[in-house]
Amino acid sequence: MNAAPVAWRWVVSGRVQGVGFRWFVLRRAQELDLVGWVSNLPDGRVEVAAQGTRTAIEALEAAITRGPRIARVDHVEKHEIPHEMADYKSFHVR
Repeated sequence: MNAAPVAWRWVVSGRVQGVGFRWFVLRRAQELDLVGWVSNLPDGRVEVAAQGTRTAIEALEAAITRGPRIARVDHVEKHEIPHEMADYKSFHVR
């Protein structure tokens, strides 16, 4: 059951820009063999979109909720993306 790919999008609020948050997410996503991207938003939040196994996605979500040591995650919005729309080849920083 875990083999079917899933795709999620998160929008993270708090002190998440200028603290290495995107690079933290990039490293964790690559360790988990996920595809997608992470990007700063103009309003100070960070957006993450990822596709992979449910177990890997859940592990990335746990990392996003925690963030790197100097970040402060106040709120995480989560939205499912239809996996057929998430046509990513690798994980990268936008």
